Amino acid sequence: QILDRVVDELSRRPAPEIVVIGHTDRVGPVPYNDTLSIRRAERVRDELIKVGIAAERIRVEGRGEREPLVATPDEVPEPRNRRVEINIR
Repeated sequence: QILDRVVDELSRRPAPEIVVIGHTDRVGPVPYNDTLSIRRAERVRDELIKVGIAAERIRVEGRGEREPLVATPDEVPEPRNRRVEINIR
Protein backbone atom coordinates (compact mmCIF):
# COMPACT_ATOMS: atom_id res chain seq x y z
CA GLN A 1 0.00 0.00 0.00
CA ILE A 2 2.78 2.44 0.89
CA LEU A 3 4.76 1.33 -2.15
CA ASP A 4 1.78 2.23 -4.35
CA ARG A 5 1.77 5.76 -2.92
CA VAL A 6 5.50 6.10 -3.54
CA VAL A 7 5.16 4.93 -7.15
CA ASP A 8 2.26 7.36 -7.64
CA GLU A 9 4.36 10.24 -6.32
CA LEU A 10 7.29 9.25 -8.53
CA SER A 11 5.08 9.20 -11.62
CA ARG A 12 4.30 12.89 -11.07
CA ARG A 13 7.95 13.94 -11.23
CA PRO A 14 9.89 14.12 -14.48
CA ALA A 15 13.29 12.98 -13.16
CA PRO A 16 13.04 12.05 -9.49
CA GLU A 17 16.07 11.39 -7.35
CA ILE A 18 15.24 8.76 -4.73
CA VAL A 19 17.16 8.19 -1.52
CA VAL A 20 16.24 5.09 0.48
CA ILE A 21 17.53 5.28 4.06
CA GLY A 22 17.55 2.31 6.43
CA HIS A 23 17.46 2.57 10.23
CA THR A 24 17.66 0.19 13.20
CA ASP A 25 16.93 0.24 16.89
CA ARG A 26 19.75 0.19 19.46
CA VAL A 27 19.81 -3.56 20.06
CA GLY A 28 23.10 -5.13 18.99
CA PRO A 29 26.54 -3.82 18.07
CA VAL A 30 26.86 -0.64 16.01
CA PRO A 31 28.68 -2.33 13.07
CA TYR A 32 25.93 -4.97 12.83
CA ASN A 33 23.21 -2.29 12.90
CA ASP A 34 25.01 -0.30 10.21
CA THR A 35 25.00 -3.34 7.94
CA LEU A 36 21.39 -4.18 8.81
CA SER A 37 20.22 -0.66 8.01
CA ILE A 38 21.82 -0.85 4.56
CA ARG A 39 20.24 -4.26 3.93
CA ARG A 40 16.83 -2.83 4.85
CA ALA A 41 17.28 0.04 2.42
CA GLU A 42 18.50 -2.31 -0.32
CA ARG A 43 15.39 -4.46 0.11
CA VAL A 44 13.14 -1.46 -0.45
CA ARG A 45 15.28 -0.37 -3.42
CA ASP A 46 14.82 -3.83 -4.93
CA GLU A 47 11.03 -3.52 -4.55
CA LEU A 48 11.07 -0.12 -6.26
CA ILE A 49 13.07 -1.59 -9.14
CA LYS A 50 10.56 -4.47 -9.44
CA VAL A 51 7.74 -1.98 -10.03
CA GLY A 52 9.68 -0.21 -12.77
CA ILE A 53 11.70 2.53 -11.09
CA ALA A 54 15.08 2.93 -12.79
CA ALA A 55 17.88 1.63 -10.57
CA GLU A 56 20.16 4.55 -11.45
CA ARG A 57 17.66 6.96 -9.86
CA ILE A 58 17.85 5.22 -6.47
CA ARG A 59 20.56 5.82 -3.88
CA VAL A 60 20.78 3.65 -0.76
CA GLU A 61 22.04 4.80 2.64
CA GLY A 62 22.18 3.24 6.10
CA ARG A 63 22.06 5.21 9.32
CA GLY A 64 22.09 2.28 11.72
CA GLU A 65 20.94 3.38 15.16
CA ARG A 66 22.09 7.01 14.79
CA GLU A 67 18.74 8.69 13.98
CA PRO A 68 16.04 7.06 16.10
CA LEU A 69 12.42 8.17 16.00
CA VAL A 70 12.16 7.21 19.67
CA ALA A 71 15.14 7.75 21.94
CA THR A 72 16.06 4.67 23.97
CA PRO A 73 19.06 3.46 25.93
CA ASP A 74 21.34 0.85 24.37
CA GLU A 75 19.91 -2.67 24.03
CA VAL A 76 16.29 -1.53 24.39
CA PRO A 77 14.19 -2.80 21.47
CA GLU A 78 11.99 -0.19 19.81
CA PRO A 79 10.11 -1.33 16.69
CA ARG A 80 9.40 2.23 15.52
CA ASN A 81 13.15 2.77 15.07
CA ARG A 82 13.39 -0.21 12.69
CA ARG A 83 12.31 1.54 9.53
CA VAL A 84 13.11 2.72 6.05
CA GLU A 85 12.62 6.29 4.82
CA ILE A 86 12.13 7.13 1.17
CA ASN A 87 13.09 10.69 0.21
CA ILE A 88 12.05 11.90 -3.23
CA ARG A 89 13.56 15.05 -4.69
